[in-house]
Amino acid sequence: MAFKSGGAAEVFGVFLRLGVTCFGGPIAHLGYFRTEFVERRRWLSEGQFAQLLAICQFLPGPASSQLGFSIGLLRAGWRGALCAFFAFTLPSVLLLAGFAAALPWLSGAVGQAVVGGLKILALAVVAHALVGMARTLCAGWWRAALAGMACAAMVAFGAPAVQLGVVAIGAGLGALFCRQAGPAAEAALAVGYGTRGGWGLLGVFLVLLIGLPYLAGPAAGAAGPLDIAAGFYRAGALVFGGGHVVLPLLEETVVAPGWVSEADFVAGYGAAQAVPGPLFAFAAYLGRLIPAAGGGLVGGAVALLAIFLPGFLLVAGVLPLWRFIAGRRSAANAIAGVNAAVVGLLAAAFYDPVFVAAVDSAVDLAIGLVGFGLLAIWRVSPLVVVVWCLGGSLVVSML
Repeated sequence: MAFKSGGAAEVFGVFLRLGVTCFGGPIAHLGYFRTEFVERRRWLSEGQFAQLLAICQFLPGPASSQLGFSIGLLRAGWRGALCAFFAFTLPSVLLLAGFAAALPWLSGAVGQAVVGGLKILALAVVAHALVGMARTLCAGWWRAALAGMACAAMVAFGAPAVQLGVVAIGAGLGALFCRQAGPAAEAALAVGYGTRGGWGLLGVFLVLLIGLPYLAGPAAGAAGPLDIAAGFYRAGALVFGGGHVVLPLLEETVVAPGWVSEADFVAGYGAAQAVPGPLFAFAAYLGRLIPAAGGGLVGGAVALLAIFLPGFLLVAGVLPLWRFIAGRRSAANAIAGVNAAVVGLLAAAFYDPVFVAAVDSAVDLAIGLVGFGLLAIWRVSPLVVVVWCLGGSLVVSML
């Protein structure tokens, strides 16, 4: 299946809508992306999506944002990649900036009903994606068992390191036992640059990782843009699993040297849970709070770009090299194992935090089940499901 050409404006519009509606955290975002780009728009085949999913799960950085960046890159080149990133991230950045001012309104009955409706929407979308991914990525008893074990491990332990371990074990077991998986050459990921460009991007990643700390000033006290860039780039480059896993590194980056107080850090983290889009957007909030020359809008922009940049350099560098790996049967088997494990991760995320956060009563569950039916059985537009979930939550709040 070849990619059809698409404009950057088209990519921006699609990802902007996703940036406004993608609740539920990074694993849940994968479900939204599959529904949008594999089932609805058919920008990617199931095989292409599975390969991108495996690549982004293995690399450091924010997996869901890396996946979106890659889809934009494949659809409309570098402009598409940048449009995908900015459109998916901008809503959460703006919402975090205005969260404090809107807090009194959000604490009212109407605001709580809207937030509750969005959580139920995430429940319906993630359930639909989970069923679809399980059907295609867990064919056969072995892959289904691997997904079940991955889900059980995440529910039982839940530590961020467990997620990375589950993915790695899935790759190893897939290489050994998923013998029915064929090479992925028929679902090649073609980018507009070659292996030399890929190695160059990986080189830039290493140069910045090593060089930025030498250009930065002292760790404590006031911070300039280079200090902020060094700290947030390091956080983005060294975290596996994305999402909540980055929080300890961010705390070490901004709280330990006294740039941001612990109270402000915790308050911002709480706000980040209530907005859609990537949790890495929390960096913009922190950057704005940093005092002296680095703070304000400049600090927020530098922190945001610096934390996302290493993950994007890595995935863009790996993509042109991937075709030499993906055509091997052992690599295809490992990818099959990884994707079965990812289905298990999505199932665990569906339970906690998506189901736990969304369902407070039988009525919430009923609204979510109808939303799932609208998507899975009647195959209506996702906009109809948005209206149903928000409207149902609002009506229940007024009864």
